[in-house]
Amino acid sequence: MASKAAHKRLTREFKSISENPPPYITAHPSDSNILEWHYIITGPENTPYHGGQYWGTLIFPPNYPFAPPAIRMHTPSGRFQPSSRLCLSISDFHPRSFNPAWEVSTILIGLLSFMTSEEMTTGSVSATETERKYHAARSRWWNSTAGGSHKKAGGPATKGNVKAGDGGAKFREEWPEVDQENWSWMKENKVDPVTGDKVDQGGASCGPQLGIAAGSGHQTHAVVDAVMQQRDAGRGWLFRNKLVLAGGLIFVYVMIARLLGKESSQS
Repeated sequence: MASKAAHKRLTREFKSISENPPPYITAHPSDSNILEWHYIITGPENTPYHGGQYWGTLIFPPNYPFAPPAIRMHTPSGRFQPSSRLCLSISDFHPRSFNPAWEVSTILIGLLSFMTSEEMTTGSVSATETERKYHAARSRWWNSTAGGSHKKAGGPATKGNVKAGDGGAKFREEWPEVDQENWSWMKENKVDPVTGDKVDQGGASCGPQLGIAAGSGHQTHAVVDAVMQQRDAGRGWLFRNKLVLAGGLIFVYVMIARLLGKESSQS
């Protein structure tokens, strides 16, 4: 249970961060526990996390601000172990180095700064840029389904310790509007809620359909014939047969030349 000082301080900080959120960061305390804060970091431009939606928790001690929070990031990122406590100078791993003047916004800005660096610590992982971009592209899906387990959820997790398996219940509880946006995004982008992969659309064409049955052994010829029919539509007989006519004229010219040559040789 939060002390009066902690409750007053966190209430003030919630008002402050709501009115002036830091870039790429949004955060709020849980309705049921002011010591449990939830944040979302949006991956900044020019980083492998660009466009990613990274959700995590800050669990404050009852005597905050005289001690730092436990910091976790639940969304897989390729930078941190999901739902593991992070060892940072602003986290509960180093209570003596924590400055009571630091606020929630200070803590989250520090987390974002560390995330976009390559420094290693307890709870961090090493990954390639490609792997981190992969996680960023799947982050919305992961948050709202908890890794595809949304159909077999046993109930929301507690204490901010969220792992794949809670079915997205905790995220939905804390971020209902964002969760709805994520499901709309998955529907619009045809993302499979179970796997997080895009549903195969059967290779839809970007141009007009020619009505050719898929799998036909004469598909290539059919495409060529259809294009030729469209090209020749509305054209006259002479235009369509100009090559035949040209060939005939050349043949007649050659025959006349031969006859004239024979006559000249006989004279």
